[in-house]
Amino acid sequence: MAGYLTTHILDTARGCPAAGMAIELYRLDGESRILIATQISNEDGRTDGAILPKEDFAPGIYELVFYAGAYLDQVEPLQKEPRFLDTIPIRFGMSEESHYHVPLLLSPFGYSTYRGS
Repeated sequence: MAGYLTTHILDTARGCPAAGMAIELYRLDGESRILIATQISNEDGRTDGAILPKEDFAPGIYELVFYAGAYLDQVEPLQKEPRFLDTIPIRFGMSEESHYHVPLLLSPFGYSTYRGS
């Protein structure tokens, strides 16, 4: 089985998927960050396909960047500036050809992640 990467964003403060959030995926190579993909979360809080599909998979260090501040400005526009959370980078390694799922659980004042299935 070839490896691939998916993601999912849940707005835990509102109890729903986080639709319309910009997400970038980078591959790290030493001090370099190479942009692999840019996508927007759909109505289910997911990307329409794997953010890193099987044909592009390679083991290594990656970083997902979630543009939470712009999303939060849309759903909670009365927050004071600057927002507590804005851009959320999550750096992780993929060492085997497998399905990696890296979700983001988000609220205006905190977030968590884990390796999902």
